[in-house]
Amino acid sequence: MLKINYFCSLEKTRMRDLFERIKENKGPLGKWASQAEGYFVFPKLEGPISNRMSFRGKEVITWSINDYLGLANLPEIKAVDGAAALEHGAAYPMGARMMSGHTDFHEQLQNELAEFVEKEASYLLNFGYQGIMSTIDALVSKDDIIVYDLDAHACIIDGVRLHMGKRFTFKHNDMESLEKNLERATKMAELTGGGILVISEGVFGMRGEQGKLKEIVALKQKFNFRLLVDDAHGFGTLGKTGAGAGEEQGIQADIDVYFATFAKSMAGIGAFIAADKEIIDYLKYNLRSQMFAKSLPMIYVKGALKRLDMLRTQPELKANLWRNVNALQSGLKAQGFDIGTTTSCVTPVYLNGSIPEAMALVKDLRENHGIFCSIVVYPVIPKGLILLRLIPTATHIQEDIDLTLTAFSAIRERLENGTYKRLSAAVSAAMGE
Repeated sequence: MLKINYFCSLEKTRMRDLFERIKENKGPLGKWASQAEGYFVFPKLEGPISNRMSFRGKEVITWSINDYLGLANLPEIKAVDGAAALEHGAAYPMGARMMSGHTDFHEQLQNELAEFVEKEASYLLNFGYQGIMSTIDALVSKDDIIVYDLDAHACIIDGVRLHMGKRFTFKHNDMESLEKNLERATKMAELTGGGILVISEGVFGMRGEQGKLKEIVALKQKFNFRLLVDDAHGFGTLGKTGAGAGEEQGIQADIDVYFATFAKSMAGIGAFIAADKEIIDYLKYNLRSQMFAKSLPMIYVKGALKRLDMLRTQPELKANLWRNVNALQSGLKAQGFDIGTTTSCVTPVYLNGSIPEAMALVKDLRENHGIFCSIVVYPVIPKGLILLRLIPTATHIQEDIDLTLTAFSAIRERLENGTYKRLSAAVSAAMGE
């Protein structure tokens, strides 16, 4: 009977072309493409990476670049990058690490990274996004259970989607919710014979909150699980030496698998994972994104060695960063802006308004105030909210901060008095908002 009903329902359903849905529904962000592309999304910032860059021919104060320590445009960094490019070109080494893409410099970088983050071993990843996806995939089997923070980055969510077994989310940074889900996961693991992987972040990149790693680690006394931490925004910015959120919270040794990227504090490309040697030895033979993809080119390997050396030996870089972070965040709070509960360099400013109002507001910031920051709207955050995300760096100066605070006061007034609503009315009507 079930089979008959199933096939009857198939006969009544019209098959359609795969691309028909795409033509009808561009997605929550894609539907704004005609109004947003080239300006609000896919903008073109030009010139040397720094606190001031060019947008559409005008100089803007740049708050959207993750070059936390200001390494990207330093002469000594560019000299190493240029020398590596001149010696090796863009291709060397060719092939995957396991086959023909392995060098002494890759090993040297791995050893130095492991020592810096106080782990037995580390392994280089050619890209952070696919690297952590592959790490999650390799760490768990179908019998294992994953428990991860609801606000986890897209790369973690995509990695979890690869998992063939059960997974649970816990409310963001909510230890009561995590404990309840660990209880569920434990019962499940006792049936499957598997283990539990908990995933959190050192710093959540939208809100700027540090993950409650210390509290998560404390739950190891009650539950049997391993902890994977994505510390993309914490590496280089947090902790006494810059070794990240684990060092900042005093629990680095209790992080079982540590991940960080070179795309932020290191101003480059690539990433790494660090753990006990036995775990790294397993992962380097089972990470599909590394086994079947090209090795990290020598330009980035030698460049990362130089960047890591500066991170370790020049603490003034982090000191300059935090001077600017504290000045910006204290200035915003003094003027009554809501910056949430950030405990990192990431500085969110929350405002109330629609997507069309957000477009008008950001255009005003860029065109009339010379301020370039990232805009975040629904579906990344709830409807009715506008998040202006600022990333202070070591290259910013007090004048940048003062001008930004003045600009933010002006745009808040225009948002509250309805100016942006009137300016955006035509866009709202066109989009049915």
